Amino acid sequence: MSPFILTVLLFALGLGTTITFASSHWLLAWMGLEINTLAMLPLMCQCHHPRAVEATTKYFLIQATAAAMLLFASTTNAWMTGQWSLELMNNSFSSTLVIMALALKIGLAPLHGWMPEVLQGLDLTTGLILSTWQKLAPFCLLLQINPSNTSLLLVLGLASTLVGGWGGLNQNQLRKILAYSSIAHLGWMILVMQFFPPLTLMTLLLYFVMTFSLFILFKINYATNINSLALSWSKAPITSSMLPLILLSLGGLPPLSGFMPKWLILQELTKQDLTPLAILAALSALLSLYFYLRIAHAMTLTMTPNILLSILPWRMPSHQHTLPLALTTSMTICLLPLTPPAIALLTL
Repeated sequence: MSPFILTVLLFALGLGTTITFASSHWLLAWMGLEINTLAMLPLMCQCHHPRAVEATTKYFLIQATAAAMLLFASTTNAWMTGQWSLELMNNSFSSTLVIMALALKIGLAPLHGWMPEVLQGLDLTTGLILSTWQKLAPFCLLLQINPSNTSLLLVLGLASTLVGGWGGLNQNQLRKILAYSSIAHLGWMILVMQFFPPLTLMTLLLYFVMTFSLFILFKINYATNINSLALSWSKAPITSSMLPLILLSLGGLPPLSGFMPKWLILQELTKQDLTPLAILAALSALLSLYFYLRIAHAMTLTMTPNILLSILPWRMPSHQHTLPLALTTSMTICLLPLTPPAIALLTL
């Protein structure tokens, strides 16, 4: 793809998200989501592989369905209430349909079936955009509406944490594992969204940082499945030694950064007298932790049969840009001591 076309597509991605951020009218928000989707499609099929074309087709059909649901729900709400504002979603049927449409857009369970298959057909760079940037605009809309059916978000969040944990247990492809990890983390954010929206936003941003470092590390090692990780130690020993810390941070273990949002979410759920829900969410985190440990074991404690030429490729000069990886890895590991100022900022 030429640099000019790539620049235009990335600009359109940013423009679509910005329009959705700045809009208070449902038609403008829908237009921003559509610009975002149409800019994403050429990026997904740029390698002209059959799997990439299949993933692009699935993504287009799913996003078009969700956009049609969103437009129908907003039109119905305008018909029933006489206004198009995002904050005044007073009709219960329309607000429920909007939540389901946005859940389909970001891949919440039980509307998650497209996410692992689409991510599996993409390269790691485009998969990173799909797992991070494409979540921003739908989350902005979810944070702005006031749903009349509050239990729906709790059901979607709990289902996503459980499905994200169970679904990744039997996977060998790293992109599918990352897709189920995304579903599980989205479930944690949805659980606390209606009680403490700033905490949802902080969890989303920290998830972006952790996922970015993981995708870039896999890209440096040219790894797409768990078995290929056995070669990583001979290619990049320093980055391979950092992978278990990144994975444990994604799993939410102290003293790493990923422990902060999970602890605050469990604390908020307990304050809302939802202790059984908090216990189920904490147990589902153990499922995710299991397949994170599988990846860490494959990368650090296993090695392929070696010959002399395959054990020293780390001596060759690397042309990968590792500064973003260094920054995001440091944030993934070391942000837990900043929990008190983070709580103070959230409660302003």
